[in-house]
Amino acid sequence: MTAEFTPSRRAMLFASLGILAVPSLAACGTTEAGVGGGEGGGGNAAGAMVTVPKLTGIAWFNRMEEGVKEYAKKTSENAYYQGSSEADAAAQVKVLEDLIASKVAAICVTPFQPDAVEQTLKKAMDAGIKVITHEAPSIKNADYDVEAFKNADYGVNLMKLLAEKMGNKGEYAIMVGSLSSTTHMEWVNAAKEYQEKNFPEMKQVGDFVETSDDSQKAYEAMQELLSAHPNLAGVQGSASTDVVGVGQAVDEAGLQDKITVVGTSTPKDTKDLLETGAIDVIQFWDPGHAAWAQNAIAKLLLDDKKVEEGADLGIDGYGNITIEDKIVYGDNAWINVTKDNADDYDY
Repeated sequence: MTAEFTPSRRAMLFASLGILAVPSLAACGTTEAGVGGGEGGGGNAAGAMVTVPKLTGIAWFNRMEEGVKEYAKKTSENAYYQGSSEADAAAQVKVLEDLIASKVAAICVTPFQPDAVEQTLKKAMDAGIKVITHEAPSIKNADYDVEAFKNADYGVNLMKLLAEKMGNKGEYAIMVGSLSSTTHMEWVNAAKEYQEKNFPEMKQVGDFVETSDDSQKAYEAMQELLSAHPNLAGVQGSASTDVVGVGQAVDEAGLQDKITVVGTSTPKDTKDLLETGAIDVIQFWDPGHAAWAQNAIAKLLLDDKKVEEGADLGIDGYGNITIEDKIVYGDNAWINVTKDNADDYDY
């Protein structure tokens, strides 16, 4: 599977019949698509749909930027990507405040820390801006939150992968990008609960380790874990940078055959470490597809249309959505990659 954006099967069928699967994806206007990205952003802010990542400059959110650009290109909508390169909630709030002042039409944001952006998102909604979040199912001030799957299911599957590779026994550690990240905490709490019920011979060492979405911090934390826990047999990572830092520490220590490493990341960031065995399995969803889904929902709302159960948002993984309260779920579209299939992906 390459980085090419694949419409859902139903969308392709409808297209062959001359029917749009989702009204939101129609080229309803003549607005030129925004193509900006990175810290500076781009496109015409007034009336735009702007996607704001946790931070720019890492492979995960570079892929998200590709999704926004592809959405803008294929739908001719004024949609672009803008964020901060700082792994800092205050920096993200500044980006959001600037967008509100610019009178954008919609903000599609992956909060760095959901609680830190609540008041800013309320300000946006009070100004009539549509707000669509991602990785923030507990957020209060949003029209909808988009998730590729139910977080508990995702976390449980990570634990199953870890347990299988560890032989269902031994000491392990868990890392999260932020202890205030709703998504990460739902993954790891579900994983921990599943382990305690199903793999009693496994034992978590210490508390959840916070890494601030920084591979260097994950690397340093792993070195400390190796020193403090010589019998450590596994690590489950959450942020896309966790297994990268952990894998580097494992690789340097020559412990590929002793320690199992699983977690969320991208093939591009982990390919070399998968090859050496320092990382065993990564699990992820396509952040570019998630960004497309966010923008598709924003367009529906801007057109005064309903987001309906079973709708096809026009991109693979979101061809038959389910809705619970304000949370829109995709089709459990996570992907598992090992050294055997890492070459199938170019992001």
